[in-house]
Amino acid sequence: MKIVVNNKNNERLDKYLSEHLDYSRSIITKMIEQENILVNDKPSKASYKVKLEDTIEIVKEYVATTDISPTPMELNIIYEDEHIIIINKPNGVVVHPGSGNETNTLANGLLYYTQNLSDLNGEERPGIVHRLDKDTSGLMLVAKTNQSHTILSEDFKNHNVKRQYVALLNGVFPHNKAKIDAPIGRDKKERKKMKVTAENSKHAITYLTVLKRYTKNTLVSLELETGRTHQIRVHMQYIGYPVYNDPVYGHQITKEQGQFLHSKTIDFTHPITKEKMHFESELPEYFSNFIKNLEEKEN
Repeated sequence: MKIVVNNKNNERLDKYLSEHLDYSRSIITKMIEQENILVNDKPSKASYKVKLEDTIEIVKEYVATTDISPTPMELNIIYEDEHIIIINKPNGVVVHPGSGNETNTLANGLLYYTQNLSDLNGEERPGIVHRLDKDTSGLMLVAKTNQSHTILSEDFKNHNVKRQYVALLNGVFPHNKAKIDAPIGRDKKERKKMKVTAENSKHAITYLTVLKRYTKNTLVSLELETGRTHQIRVHMQYIGYPVYNDPVYGHQITKEQGQFLHSKTIDFTHPITKEKMHFESELPEYFSNFIKNLEEKEN
């Protein structure tokens, strides 16, 4: 594949190619270092400033290599086409490898299922556009191509992807609706946790709507305007009504599996076809059974 530079933009080679190829800038840099990209028939550097009528040749396409082992995994795929996958993630499954979780993650399962996954978030996060916490269940978007990943990332950034969560909270929340507008940053004392803080924090907004109140709990619907790490869990703890069975931010641990937080619906525009997409998933069995027991006790 050859590209002839037709303008005088004087951009770095890696930046120029990232705008003309379906590869991330980091991948392009690797290709340049491996001399799989030539400028005027010669190896170059990523910092080279392209000139008018330069001929850039991709002599060898990039082939992703990763230390992530493809692992057989039962994936609950709600929808799939050549660009995206919608997965209903069970609780207890880590999305991608990290400290203490190197195998049996969703990323391992996705690699076993298909090699057609975007690599914009690096080789350790194939196809991963956004995350759900380990013990949060529900709908997740996965990108199969870099083009769809790029567009979806922008849609998330611009708040064009709408996600609705359902959670059971500790305590009886007194208001029917609430807007929690509180910045979230890393907890200085416990680095694995997040907290509402003014220091080194990011803007975070969560909208809450009460679905039903019980004697000691409240079932709520939650919508995110922003997507910060642990946002719902941190905001619920902050207002004094933590997610039921949350092992990190909650006050009460039960024998029931998983925290009671489920990504129930997702609405977005398909990155390629521009079709309006809507998906919905039912509450996991442990969650719905717990609600039924609450209903029975209060009737």
